[in-house]
Amino acid sequence: MGRRPFDIAIRFGFFDLLCTGSTKDFAARVMGVSNSTADRWWANAGGMTLMKGGVGGLAVVVDDDGTETRGHRLGLGERIEIQSALQRDLGVTEIAILIGRPRTTVWREIGRNSNADGTYHALMAHQRSKVNALRPKAFKLDGHPEQQMIEDSFDDGWSPKLVSHSLKIQFPNDKAHQISYETLYNTLYVQSRGSLRADLYKTLSTSRPARKSRISASRQGKIYDKALKIVDRPDVKDRKVPGHWEGDLIMGSGGTAIGTLVERTSRFVILLHLPGNHQADTVAGAMITAMGDLPAHIRRSITWDRGTELAAYDRIQLELQAPVYFCDPHSPWQRGSNENTNRLLRHWFAKGSDLSVHTAADVARVAATLNRRPRETLEWKTPAQALTELLAVHAAA
Repeated sequence: MGRRPFDIAIRFGFFDLLCTGSTKDFAARVMGVSNSTADRWWANAGGMTLMKGGVGGLAVVVDDDGTETRGHRLGLGERIEIQSALQRDLGVTEIAILIGRPRTTVWREIGRNSNADGTYHALMAHQRSKVNALRPKAFKLDGHPEQQMIEDSFDDGWSPKLVSHSLKIQFPNDKAHQISYETLYNTLYVQSRGSLRADLYKTLSTSRPARKSRISASRQGKIYDKALKIVDRPDVKDRKVPGHWEGDLIMGSGGTAIGTLVERTSRFVILLHLPGNHQADTVAGAMITAMGDLPAHIRRSITWDRGTELAAYDRIQLELQAPVYFCDPHSPWQRGSNENTNRLLRHWFAKGSDLSVHTAADVARVAATLNRRPRETLEWKTPAQALTELLAVHAAA
């Protein structure tokens, strides 16, 4: 169910007052809402720190007149237009045309500066952008012709080595546009201590603690008594035969989840949007919808962890005409491609965060971002390119 326009107008009026110097109590009284409602709205929006005591407004306010000193940064007026366009349900492409900006600029702005509850408020987005601009930069490559591409790639979770190699491929005969990954690594380090800043560590690191088992061993055993085990699966270690998928859930707070599927040969990723729950019927329905249009040779098998979310595996096997194999208990290495992908996905879907706030479009954008990311294991092709080649080879056969 969508948000009622009346509720949005009241909430955004409350945000306007806070961003322009009012105290939270005063803003709540003016908008006719309780303090508890005001607190909830601000918390759900991921609101910035407010001034304490009788002084109102944001703790850090960056004043300007809406103009910009650098052409690639959005102004307040443009952000107001984005807010208005989103409230009229315009798409990213339409908004880009409306404000005369590249589509990627609008997409990044909405992704970076929207509130945690999914709404976009121009004043909050503008202040959030300004505060972020004041923070020490993880890297500063002033003067490099591909500075924006490098920064955008890091924002998408690329490693320095991947960025460096991508530039060499794009500009094979132009040293001015290339940069070594050693230089990028050195740029990412601060002063002489040689340690990565904490916020940048979150971007570069893919480490995570081992996950806890989601169900008891006794329940798992009963569910999978008749299921195919991984020892029954044909040997696909060499990855030469396409169509073998590995899957799992990445978990967030409150039992929220997103399903992940990775094709072993191409590393192509499919993400399953599970906004309500991750019960067996929900996961099965999402998987069948996502994989149903794939040709048979691209869905030869699915390997999954032993979780109750795939208890409807017999339905999946019947509708997709693909066997479902299950890993041994506590053996995530038996889904190596999927485990590696899940670590990459934490760049967008942080551990302990509420994954239900991400829309189907958000999830699809992240999958597309991963699928256009070059992989060294694919000889620097992207998963999308590798999968396209697999489809073309079969079509020509």
